[in-house]
Amino acid sequence: MEYIKTQSDINMKSLSSILVIVFATALGTAQHGKINIEQDQKIAELLNIYKSANSDTEYYTIQVGFGSSDKAEKIKSEVEIDFPELPVKTVFDSPTFRVRVGRFKKKLDAERKFIEVREKYPDAMLLKPKKSTK
Repeated sequence: MEYIKTQSDINMKSLSSILVIVFATALGTAQHGKINIEQDQKIAELLNIYKSANSDTEYYTIQVGFGSSDKAEKIKSEVEIDFPELPVKTVFDSPTFRVRVGRFKKKLDAERKFIEVREKYPDAMLLKPKKSTK
């Protein structure tokens, strides 16, 4: 039995050949993921000014507890639950870890929050900002 090629057979074969060529070309010219970001130097300068201004600013904080690393982490977790609106951090001051809460620019704000924190943590202490040594 003889097979006669029809126009649809020829079109199908041509289409499959074209698809193979398209996919091979696409794979050969794929991007390699290198990104180069150009940023105005003034943005970096402004970020540095912002960072230095924040690091030089003095804040009142409240120390709620201290102890070993494990104890400090436990206290920190409790404080984060009790006062979710305040930033909490652990600071290592040899030989103990200290848990501090809040960043208050104004003494009055710090004292108000200190009264509230002390109800839950009676050993809490209000810490004054350190004087800069510039």
